[in-house]
Amino acid sequence: MANLHSEDEIIDSIERLRELVGVPHEAVVKKTIDHIDEHVRNYLAKCPLFFMATANAEGLCDVSPRGDQPGFVQVLDEHTLAFPERMGNRRVDSMINLLSNPRLGMICILPGMDEVLRINGRAQMIRNEALLQSMALNGRQPQFAVKVTVEECFIHCPRALKSSDVWKTESWLERTELPNVQRIFEDHITRNGYVISKDAE
Repeated sequence: MANLHSEDEIIDSIERLRELVGVPHEAVVKKTIDHIDEHVRNYLAKCPLFFMATANAEGLCDVSPRGDQPGFVQVLDEHTLAFPERMGNRRVDSMINLLSNPRLGMICILPGMDEVLRINGRAQMIRNEALLQSMALNGRQPQFAVKVTVEECFIHCPRALKSSDVWKTESWLERTELPNVQRIFEDHITRNGYVISKDAE
């Protein structure tokens, strides 16, 4: 097969980028707000899922899902929100990133709705007993919460989710056609030198 990379044009300037995509409509630029208004508050009260983007000081990126009962992202005031960091697999990649780079981006999703809410800001990991008590699930408090100082909020257009038909169950693959996650997990860890014990098989 021919080396396709040899034909790459590297787009390395704003001028070239704008030449290709054009200039956004004024309304698209002005839809961004710098605080949590009643619309954002209402969206978050119904939201059970968001994807969180972080990067460390060197710029290495990570995107991680966070899901819980609707309203788990709490609005503390018009510039601040917080969400629990539940116990998971203890990798805490996103949290380690926040230690060296507090910048955070969120894409919040409502099932069945094609428009998403985007939030950008600065985050801190905090312990606050009253807040953690309010975030208890099945009688267990999180060890800490993430508090976000909101700098940007805006609704993103529905094109991505609408084009993917992600909410249309008739477009979903049959269960037998889905990737075998257990097989993927085992192949990847053994490739990296982990030995699966006979007892685990």
